[in-house]
Amino acid sequence: MDFSGFLPGLMDAIVSFAQSNTIIAILIALILLYLIFRKPKLFFGLISLGLIVALLFYIIGNLAGSGSDRKKSLIEKEQTGSDSQ
Repeated sequence: MDFSGFLPGLMDAIVSFAQSNTIIAILIALILLYLIFRKPKLFFGLISLGLIVALLFYIIGNLAGSGSDRKKSLIEKEQTGSDSQ
């Protein structure tokens, strides 16, 4: 499984969200700063949970994408095979 596109894609999504939703991004950053200084255990727990969820979504999306690509290639192969007969 190729994870080379995971981190840049995640960073692009975060930057895109922050640019389109500036106020929400500032509020999230302030909440995270508060948590890191007041409740670091909760902060690191939330960051770990977020990373695990993001990784699971990436793996599920990657597996689902390869399955649908395989299905499309089989359908195309079947159609070209029936066209030649």
